[in-house]
Amino acid sequence: MTFADLFSNDAEPLRNPDQGAGTSVLERPETKESPVRDDGGDADRFAHYVSKDRIAESRATGRPVVALCGKVWVPKHEPSKYPVCPDCKRIYEEMMG
Repeated sequence: MTFADLFSNDAEPLRNPDQGAGTSVLERPETKESPVRDDGGDADRFAHYVSKDRIAESRATGRPVVALCGKVWVPKHEPSKYPVCPDCKRIYEEMMG
């Protein structure tokens, strides 16, 4: 096929796509999102800082939340039973100070 063949009358829908009745396919590379971080389980031993609104939304929808320290999880346990995450606490104090 030559360059001139691309612009022949047979290729008219390519020049004026609104006039053609064909379909276009947009190919996208497949990506996989992984919202769960593997922290070796250490972050599960702490209570993390997340807004109360986000916690309520997560409990209603089941969607994960992101703590100030970056931990991503779906809250299921009572945070008062755990010590506060030192990274969350440090970040919070920096924001408020």
